Amino acid sequence: MSLISVIMKHNDIHIPFCDKCAIETDSLFRHLTKEELENINFEKDYRHYKRGDVLYQEGNRINGFYCINRGIIKVFKTGLDGKEQIIRFAKRGDIIAYRSVISNEPACTTAEVIEDCSVCFIPSEILFSFVKSNPSFSFELMRLTCHELEEANSYITDIAQKTVRERLAEVLLHLVTDFGLDENNYLKISLTREELANIVGTATESVIRLLSEFKGDKLIELHGRKIRITNQKGLEKISNVFG
Repeated sequence: MSLISVIMKHNDIHIPFCDKCAIETDSLFRHLTKEELENINFEKDYRHYKRGDVLYQEGNRINGFYCINRGIIKVFKTGLDGKEQIIRFAKRGDIIAYRSVISNEPACTTAEVIEDCSVCFIPSEILFSFVKSNPSFSFELMRLTCHELEEANSYITDIAQKTVRERLAEVLLHLVTDFGLDENNYLKISLTREELANIVGTATESVIRLLSEFKGDKLIELHGRKIRITNQKGLEKISNVFG
């Protein structure tokens, strides 16, 4: 047993270990050495947040980044009219705020909890040291950044070329991929109609109307905020996601 493990066990601190979490979630940290993982375990700050809590706000300076251990966080930008544009949802194993740390710029997004969560806050100096000393970690971080850029480019294309109906169908399919379905085919993430609208990039009223249409077409079922997917192939056809 490592020194860090002994200290945490002695103090009865139930903090997740990065090596175990990295393997379970296939996260970026699986590319770190044993010594580097020990360093994170020692330096990180384990924090708990409730739904509605804000981890950081757009325009603020942040001195570290976050790794999600449990729960769901929405990452969004705020328009001139105060309307949110949701960029992504972060779940277990994901990291957020790392790009602002690397660029040494104010946060370009806001992160708000939508499902009670636990996160590890890791000081920026730790990230810089790994980027400089671990080529495998640096390469995977670069790949992650490129993947997020590709998603942003795809979103811009969808906004320009797809109808709201197509975009909503595609969003529902992405939520299936990212969060999965339970044994009754309900999405494992629960979102308000406003949050769905903020992902799609349209008015809440439009999402309410389209969800009702999808229900009438027997593509989904609605039970409050819970959405049951009853015809995934039908949603795929509407979204043109493979077209």
